[in-house]
Amino acid sequence: MTTLHFDTLLLPTGWTDGVTVDIASDGTISAVRGGTTPPAGAERQAIGLPGLANLHSHAFQRGMAGLAEVAGPSKDSFWTWRQVMYRFLDRLTPEDVEAIAAELYVEMLEAGFTSVGEFHYLHHAPDGGWYDDPAEMAGRIATAALKTGIGLTLLPVFYGQGGLGGKPTEHQQRRFASSADSFGRLVEGARRHLAGLPHARLGIAPHSIRAVTPESLGAVTGAFADGPIHIHAAEQTKEVEDCLAWSGRRPVEWLIEHAGVGPRWCLIHATHMTEAETVALAGSGAVAGLCPITEANLGDGIFPGTAYLGAGGALGVGSDSHVRVDLAEELRLLEYGQRLRDRSRNVFGREGQSSGRLLLEAALAGGAKALQRPSGAIETGAVADIVALDPEHRALVAARGDRIIDGWIFAGDQTAVSAVWVAGRKVVAEGRHVDREPIRARFSRTMRRILA
Repeated sequence: MTTLHFDTLLLPTGWTDGVTVDIASDGTISAVRGGTTPPAGAERQAIGLPGLANLHSHAFQRGMAGLAEVAGPSKDSFWTWRQVMYRFLDRLTPEDVEAIAAELYVEMLEAGFTSVGEFHYLHHAPDGGWYDDPAEMAGRIATAALKTGIGLTLLPVFYGQGGLGGKPTEHQQRRFASSADSFGRLVEGARRHLAGLPHARLGIAPHSIRAVTPESLGAVTGAFADGPIHIHAAEQTKEVEDCLAWSGRRPVEWLIEHAGVGPRWCLIHATHMTEAETVALAGSGAVAGLCPITEANLGDGIFPGTAYLGAGGALGVGSDSHVRVDLAEELRLLEYGQRLRDRSRNVFGREGQSSGRLLLEAALAGGAKALQRPSGAIETGAVADIVALDPEHRALVAARGDRIIDGWIFAGDQTAVSAVWVAGRKVVAEGRHVDREPIRARFSRTMRRILA
């Protein structure tokens, strides 16, 4: 058993002083006791919080961060960015994907993310053929998670068509296209790769309405009776326009009417919704997966966050394209986007309430739900995903209670994170991942060769 003691710790009941946390050998919390002095042999920390889920990741894209920041001859958008992404992924081997994913997961852990939903769509060899193991690339993601210690919900992506109305996939999409039947074999291969990974979960990810037909969407979701289902939806206005032209319905509207969206689902982005769609998604039990840094980088738009939370919706955050990996910045930008749109301050909070606390607790609950990971709160029976903050960080000096969260989110960054435990295993100490140096060295060698 591992025992930790915190001077102050955020529990489901609020901030509590003098908390001892006992962690069983399986990585779950066996006891939480407040008002205690440090037991003999306990590791002492000052400030503790639950670890947050990063609910949307395309790991290989960490390697292309910064490569798409040169203006083109026409107005740049997601669609022009996508061309850079296609050119980059053409160069990647399975070994490259593992090296990039491991570096990314180190950065996530150092930022305070303790689990990740890997929306994994790079399946095939460069010529579009299957590897001998159809789940070779998924296995590389699992290996990176095992080496770094991050909690993994693996979401193999089904990509069956190149556009709405059954448009065939393009040559540039050959590395992730599959049929419903071959996708089933891929999912089973991914399941085998997760067998030795503690607390790992398997889900599926129909890529988007434009990448599936109604029939294939029903086939793949119907064949997968358990586990989370994630899908991109309403990220760009062009997607909304195309969906209206194809079906007479907007993307979120179509999914709710035709796909059985419910508590197992996570709709990624959902940026462009009407008021009726916002209320309907909130009432469905699904999670809205928001990626504020990536959405800002791509110029996608601003999620209707205040209306959505006001309707009782669940949300979480992810770092998506990983142009930056910073938990505090994702939450900060989520709030700031609403402020810029509404020309107001503290738009998520209620009178007398901490904006940071509300954002963090919403993302903790929504992230755990979206990844089906029993974490997101420090309580008996939960997976012991815990983050310690440095009380001497410039944004946290003399902070108590919710001022700690507000200081970290609105005035801090990843350097405020001092230690991280995932399923009871300490993976970050003194702000650095325990295996940072060899993982970063491999990443550097990989990137020098890819970008040469």
